[in-house]
Amino acid sequence: MRGADRPVAAPARLRPAGVDAMDWPALQAAVAGCEACGLCRSRQNTVFGVGDRQADWMVIGEAPGENEDLQGEPFVGVAGQLLDNMLRAIGRSRSGSGAQATYIANVLKCRPPANRNPLPEEVAQCEPYLARQVALVQPKIILAMGRFAVQSLLQTSEPIGKLRGQVHRYQGVPVIVTYHPAYLLRTPSDKAKAWADLCLALETAAASSDRSTAP
Repeated sequence: MRGADRPVAAPARLRPAGVDAMDWPALQAAVAGCEACGLCRSRQNTVFGVGDRQADWMVIGEAPGENEDLQGEPFVGVAGQLLDNMLRAIGRSRSGSGAQATYIANVLKCRPPANRNPLPEEVAQCEPYLARQVALVQPKIILAMGRFAVQSLLQTSEPIGKLRGQVHRYQGVPVIVTYHPAYLLRTPSDKAKAWADLCLALETAAASSDRSTAP
């Protein structure tokens, strides 16, 4: 990438202080007004999150695409339809409550121009917002979808292929790694692997629930 084309991160002071103590309204307002990196100059909407804020399951993706940027909601369009089908297959829903409840968010809250890969400084500026969302939701399990979501949550550069099939942790919450729906649309041969990941997530969530209800 040429130097003149490379986005320049704004000073960190432009991100509101005290993110780790914010409630939902304050956090959503902070994200909506965030100017902590250059993505604020090209976005149409910030993409905060959607779903039940007391859900046992949390799905975390990478960054908003064009449709997400226009609608202000994560995982819409064709990739969002595939995610909805994946969730439905395990008895969950983005609009469900109770046993079906799911909260969905992205690592980045603004779309990178032309859907380019997120820059490390952009991920770093957004990470406190996601960390606070996880702390507020207090999910029993996190499903991390896509390389940038996985590497951000787990603080690793290992590829998804080496991280699948294991139970990781973020803020003490079990994390299951899988492929992003957009990748699965391009590589349908890996859908069987994604199904195995969903099954592992179900097993892990069930085991977590058993431990939390044990006398």
